[in-house]
Amino acid sequence: MANPGYGKRDAPDQLPRTAHDFAHLPPREAAIAAYIDTLPGGADISVKTLAKTLPYGQCAVRTALNNLRQTGHLRRGREHLTDSGSPRWITRTWFSRTARDDGWWAAFARGDVPKESSEESSKESPEQSPQPSRRQGPTRSRAYILLAALGRTAPALSLSARACEELAPLLSEWFVRGVSDEYVLQVLTAGLPVPVHSASAIVRTRLTTKLPPDPHPEPAPRPPLRVLECAKCGIPGRPEALPGGICGPCRGETAPPGPSVPLTSTAVHAHAAAARSAMVDRRERPRL
Repeated sequence: MANPGYGKRDAPDQLPRTAHDFAHLPPREAAIAAYIDTLPGGADISVKTLAKTLPYGQCAVRTALNNLRQTGHLRRGREHLTDSGSPRWITRTWFSRTARDDGWWAAFARGDVPKESSEESSKESPEQSPQPSRRQGPTRSRAYILLAALGRTAPALSLSARACEELAPLLSEWFVRGVSDEYVLQVLTAGLPVPVHSASAIVRTRLTTKLPPDPHPEPAPRPPLRVLECAKCGIPGRPEALPGGICGPCRGETAPPGPSVPLTSTAVHAHAAAARSAMVDRRERPRL
């Protein structure tokens, strides 16, 4: 295991583990990736530690890790926990059993990761799927019971079973905010038009437009700040500038010329003095 706070970090929303997760990789890379996949979070997956455990040398392990970065299984970078109160950046190594493209890793660095689901994990065989008992009736929620009994207080607002099921999630949000049943009945039944053409439409409109404020709003969690690093030189950079986890200079690309740096006031005065001196010397030269 690495020091606390370091080591392997599992990427979120990975597909379930199968026997063909790394079949697209060469044998050496597939073996190293399968071994890293079995390690727990926080395990030391540095080149030296892997070379001591696996039957490969450090050069072979380093080359395999670079290939795993290019295929989207591995990324290295730095992370700062926004709510930790510390200015330190922690070195991270993220591993993904599911191969990710550069766009996914860029979204991960921004803290905006698209959710993925596995169709195979959601499918269940008829033998394994639980069969609901017909003798046991369904459990009704508090919101459903109140909507079903709404016609007793206001007969014009009698709702069907389907309407109660569709409107129950809207009313559940009211109960989360701490309102009572009497308050809900007063809001839904006060000032009804005559006649009531659609009870479900009136109830839906009032549940949506008259929703009380949340007395204890929870602040949205702030995503951690992440910066990816080049797999070869270790220089941090934007995810868009690190395709395959490697920066442009390490891939052999020439960097475009940077913007011109403005001169300082001292340099400007020095150039002006040199120009005046050249003009004076030219005036003092004798004519031939």
